[in-house]
Amino acid sequence: MSKLVAFAAIQGGYNVVSKTEGLYKKALQTYNADTKIEFPNTGYFLPVIYSLLGIPVKTLEDMKQPLDFARKLLPPHVKNVNHLPYLGPLLDAGMAALLCFEIQEALRILEQPDFYFPQEDPDIENGKLWVGPADDIILRKRGVEFVDGSAPGFAAIVGAAPDPETAKLIVEEYQRKNLYIFCAANQHGTTVIEQLLEAKVQIGWGTRIVPFGPD
Repeated sequence: MSKLVAFAAIQGGYNVVSKTEGLYKKALQTYNADTKIEFPNTGYFLPVIYSLLGIPVKTLEDMKQPLDFARKLLPPHVKNVNHLPYLGPLLDAGMAALLCFEIQEALRILEQPDFYFPQEDPDIENGKLWVGPADDIILRKRGVEFVDGSAPGFAAIVGAAPDPETAKLIVEEYQRKNLYIFCAANQHGTTVIEQLLEAKVQIGWGTRIVPFGPD
């Protein structure tokens, strides 16, 4: 495995965990430790943390345990000499990042409750492009499609395409396969969702192009 890939993955894990620790510390200075933590209009705990670790995050204080676990997952940094970049340490770094990204999302919702537009379709005219985590109503409605086979799967698009036309071509190919397309993150100052809007493509759960979040 490339030493460069190993370095980037592990260093990225360290960066994400450190950033999340800073956000968590700031939140504790602003809110009480027993402040309720949840994704809006849902009856489930933070799903990635709960499914992987079995830790129910109900309050701000509950975040400390999975955050500490993420820190312990981080492997040693890549060495310049005689480094053996096995896959296991890289996966540990990735898992630490996943746990922390979910904590970041929960903290964002706590601090900016109006950041996401929790409906099936975004409010583009008012600049509300991002729908965020699916609530229970959407999960029940859309989950049936994965069970009956009308939605054979999903694709995740992270970042942005080289240009709006390429973004449109990629998404239309997935749509022809009846896949749900979850879009998140940004690259070079834009997102694939913004590129699709520029290309006059309709987005939202109804078109199976889900604008999850900008980062």
